[in-house]
Amino acid sequence: MSMDVGVIKEGINSLIRAGYYKDKEKLLDEAFRTMLEVRPALKTEMAIELYKEEKISLSRAAEIAGMSTEGFKNILEQRGIKRIVKAPSEDKIKKGVELILG
Repeated sequence: MSMDVGVIKEGINSLIRAGYYKDKEKLLDEAFRTMLEVRPALKTEMAIELYKEEKISLSRAAEIAGMSTEGFKNILEQRGIKRIVKAPSEDKIKKGVELILG
């Protein structure tokens, strides 16, 4: 069952006018959260895409997907997605060496 885009837009606006939501952002936030509750597999898909785009870390992606870091690594491996491993910057390395050596 699909709805006409115009009807959806009017429905959103009518709920805001009626005071059910402060603004469109609040309504969309709740709608998105509800969608993820109804379709929890989308959490994993979203986490994978955000991770691939380097917008979030591996640990944050695992958290969004609702699984352990190791479990998320396994999913990436099963799908043939290479893990992103970044070397620390030269500045971070120098600071670490200074900290260790004094």
